[in-house]
Amino acid sequence: MPYQSPSAEAPRRASVNVNSLSLMRGRGEPIAMLTAYDASFAVLADRAGVDVILVGDSLGMVCQGRKSTLPVRLEDICYHTESVVRGLEAQGGTAMVIADMPFGSYHASLDQAIRSASALMQAGAQMVKLEGGAWVIDMVDQFVQRGIPVCAHLGLMPQTVHAIGGYRLQGKTPEDAERLREDALALEQAGACLLVLEMVPASLAVKITDALKACHTIGIGAGCGTAGQVLVLHDMLGMKIGRTPRFVKDFLAQTGSIEGAFAAYVAEVKTRSFPVDEVHGF
Repeated sequence: MPYQSPSAEAPRRASVNVNSLSLMRGRGEPIAMLTAYDASFAVLADRAGVDVILVGDSLGMVCQGRKSTLPVRLEDICYHTESVVRGLEAQGGTAMVIADMPFGSYHASLDQAIRSASALMQAGAQMVKLEGGAWVIDMVDQFVQRGIPVCAHLGLMPQTVHAIGGYRLQGKTPEDAERLREDALALEQAGACLLVLEMVPASLAVKITDALKACHTIGIGAGCGTAGQVLVLHDMLGMKIGRTPRFVKDFLAQTGSIEGAFAAYVAEVKTRSFPVDEVHGF
């Protein structure tokens, strides 16, 4: 049956959680994730059927006017997470909320990482997201043992943009592709239940997705073969200042309204008509 956007008369869906994400993966339904940073946009995203709202450290650029995500503080993510959660709770929202762990909030020690993740969960997040491969494996394991669900992040990792020399496609060589695959498997073994793959070749994203069973991939610039998709809210609404990444689509221009843009994004993710590998992939 073709995907249909939720109507005002339709019964509210059950709250999205780690179990329902696994059920979606099992029945082949793509996961629709979108960033949001305040109550109003979170409610609109939820009403349109967005499954997961990510309070991303991208707020540093789109909300704070920063040049990168690096200056974002843990306190900033906590504040915006609380705002998103309050909006959803006030309106009976059911989307799952994930909060980014910003640069420097988990780099010093495991104790620091646990304190940071705990603060985000106390702010209302249902899962935390952190960037990194082999060096965060033990951290992920310790989070999961403490009841903190984890979304990992591989490929282009914006917090390391200075180390890699800019926003570049990752996993291009056989060696780099194998390292990403091995990191993904290790993260799944450690207990990560979601994995964002950013700016990797579509063929590699499919291989990683197929190799993972309990961890579900969310692509951004990784083609249409992942278990779900994510975009930055402002990019999806055509509000990007400066160069627009290849993997972005302006859904507001397509529909003419913010509500329509949200609905179109969810519908196109669910029907796998976005992204189109030849247009948005690598």
